[in-house]
Amino acid sequence: MAKTATYDGSAAGGPRASTAGDDARNINTRGSHIAPGEIAIGVVIGRASEYFDFFVYAIASVLVFPSVFFPFADKLQGTLYSFILFSFAFIARPIGTVIFMAIQRRYSREAKLTLALFMLGLSTAGIAFLPTYARLGGAALILLSVLRIGQGLALGGSWDGLPSLLALNAPENKRGWYAMLGQMGAPVGFILAGGLFAFLLHSLADKDFLEWGWRYPFYVAFAINVVALFARLRLVSTPEYAHLLDENELQPTGVFEMVGSQGRNILIGALAALASYALFHLVTVFPLSWIQLYSLRDVGDFLVVQIIGAAIALVCVILSGLIADRFGRRNTLGSLAVLIAIFSASVPSLMNGGEFGQNVFVLLGFALLGLSYGQAAGAVTANFPARFRYTGAALTSDLAWLVGAGFAPLVALGLSAHFGLAYVSLYLLSGAVGSLAALSLNRALEIRN
Repeated sequence: MAKTATYDGSAAGGPRASTAGDDARNINTRGSHIAPGEIAIGVVIGRASEYFDFFVYAIASVLVFPSVFFPFADKLQGTLYSFILFSFAFIARPIGTVIFMAIQRRYSREAKLTLALFMLGLSTAGIAFLPTYARLGGAALILLSVLRIGQGLALGGSWDGLPSLLALNAPENKRGWYAMLGQMGAPVGFILAGGLFAFLLHSLADKDFLEWGWRYPFYVAFAINVVALFARLRLVSTPEYAHLLDENELQPTGVFEMVGSQGRNILIGALAALASYALFHLVTVFPLSWIQLYSLRDVGDFLVVQIIGAAIALVCVILSGLIADRFGRRNTLGSLAVLIAIFSASVPSLMNGGEFGQNVFVLLGFALLGLSYGQAAGAVTANFPARFRYTGAALTSDLAWLVGAGFAPLVALGLSAHFGLAYVSLYLLSGAVGSLAALSLNRALEIRN
């Protein structure tokens, strides 16, 4: 192990003098090989904490921010303004990836991950302490925007390479199973965040919830980030982990070299999962905003239905691993894109179908989301040569979120409010078509090559 302790994240395996990063690895070394199951635990912990942050902000964007930060606008306009700020993190995310990859090349992966997760935690906690528009005026909106951008930059920087390492070290006939493990973080994060907001909505008067109750989930998100940071560093700082990354050439690459050499693969990878990412916000954030604005249903009760849907999605994420190992990951993604296209036609009838129709939309949508999103991460990252896979997987994920999900709540609510729910169907259908086109192009290029 003495030899592996001399590696760092700045070069592809070259020896050099010991640094603070090496000292951290030596402290945490256990003298044994890291099994895929152990990597999987790090993936699940990391993704669940990030998704909890993600959904705390998303739910607050619907239930809190229109009233607290946009009281000068009507409810619809305030929610649309809130969704504009919501999109800032997705715009900042690829920028954060580029910045923090440079930090990793200059210092170490431990320094990058620590800085990114502290930035994420501080941005989230900052929102909890943020004065409202009534107290601070337009400055409150500027601060909220800055903190949201901070979350996006930090999420880009929190890429630790664990999903790529897991995919490369998983047994050949279990790639789909191990691929879905990180995706479990999405439904788990929604269940925790939604459950916390549902509890507060049912326990507090509306005035108390809007004055101080909504801040509590952001405090919890900060605490979870601190725990997740140490759990991930415990794995990331080991010599065994560093050696596995170096051995598989999973090191950061310059963005210009990456885009110049692998731009086609990044674009195909981002579009391949477009249906999943578009559906992601159309069953989580959008219906919650639509119920809040246009339905007499209690929004807390509807949130409970979504939590049940997320539990169904969790089961379906697990099932997606079994299905993908049986039929292939890309075949699974393609088949689910077709099902999502069919499902898109039902949006108007179900959302206008009263409580029963809305519940069916949420539960069925979450089931499809679990099956598709379970295999959405890195379905075509095998296209990347080894030395580009670390950065390529991160940028592919960033662009998939930006193109597929970043503006989905804003577009869906704007379309439904001004033109009708049928246009939401077309929006979701376009995502499914984009996925099928990218998967077909990827297969055609493979055959040609």
